[in-house]
Amino acid sequence: MARHIDYFFTPISPFTYLAGDGLEQLARAHDLSVTYKPVNLGKVFAATGGVAPADRAPARQEYRMQELRRARAKTGMDMVLTPAFFPTNPAPASYAIIAAQAAGGGDLGALVQSLLRACWAEEKDIAEDAVIQECLSASGFDTSLTMSGMLTGAETFESNTEEAVASGVFGAPFYIVDGQEKFWGHDRLGDLDLYLQGRL
Repeated sequence: MARHIDYFFTPISPFTYLAGDGLEQLARAHDLSVTYKPVNLGKVFAATGGVAPADRAPARQEYRMQELRRARAKTGMDMVLTPAFFPTNPAPASYAIIAAQAAGGGDLGALVQSLLRACWAEEKDIAEDAVIQECLSASGFDTSLTMSGMLTGAETFESNTEEAVASGVFGAPFYIVDGQEKFWGHDRLGDLDLYLQGRL
């Protein structure tokens, strides 16, 4: 039976960036379909007891930075721990991802990774149309999606967020298999793999 993953994330999450193309590799290996669902993580936090990084206690902020530094070392990915444009408004990039998924014709995983890389490795502002269009073009999508997909993108962004809260999502990246089994965090992709193999 074909398996499906609902993938909840925000394109400005450092831990989503650190997941790299891990989900896409699993999708190929296990013949999975994936629906990419960008969410308003601030609203998800507010509904589930989470706190934005800037509002966390100093001890938690310090630990988060250590976790990011260690994760960067383990993955070997280029990453600026305090990028110039974080936080920024994730909505425009999220709308573009939603529009690209609806339009098809390009590599959606590559688009998501390109936007994340632009924020966390290239220190670009992914709220800017020019940056989003560059990522769309590089991933095989029409750059006009930044304009044509705005209304549908905004509506879907809100419905994704409501669905995330209703489904028990509380952070990013968050993976739900077949509407039931949940995995939170880039460092749970190994567990997700084992689950898909029937070993968990």
